[in-house]
Amino acid sequence: MTEAKQLGVNDQDGLNRLYRQYSVWLGRRLRPALGSEAAADVVQETYIRAAPYALSDIRHPKAFLLKIAMNLLRDERRSRARREPAEHGPDMVNHEHASQIEEILLAQILHSMPALYRHVFVLNRFDGMTYPEIARTLDVSVKTVEWRMARAMEYCASRMDL
Repeated sequence: MTEAKQLGVNDQDGLNRLYRQYSVWLGRRLRPALGSEAAADVVQETYIRAAPYALSDIRHPKAFLLKIAMNLLRDERRSRARREPAEHGPDMVNHEHASQIEEILLAQILHSMPALYRHVFVLNRFDGMTYPEIARTLDVSVKTVEWRMARAMEYCASRMDL
């Protein structure tokens, strides 16, 4: 998923299939925080941002789509903060509260994750290490790192109701 590719006919069908399969789920995930109309807008924008990626490059579609949606919300929040005066009012408090809840949820998931997977996950996602660097650090193969990371992602997805 490192490079975006031009969409061919098969990829457009794949994107349509991805939309039909996950758009309702994504909308349900976003609706409580955003409301129906805003959630629908974010779902549409998410698929616009997902369009350049080949479906074959997306290993975890729900995590991929949710990450795009969260990035869109973060970008909008930053943009709004730049446009607004220094005082952000109660809206900013709600966003800060939501971020704190997300951090607590992630911490709970990480603490309950088996150590074998957690170590690889933390080294990659928080320390920014590549799979080859992690493999050298842990004295295991890159394939082992990939396998453990896949299990860690599955664990996170299952705990986040993805």
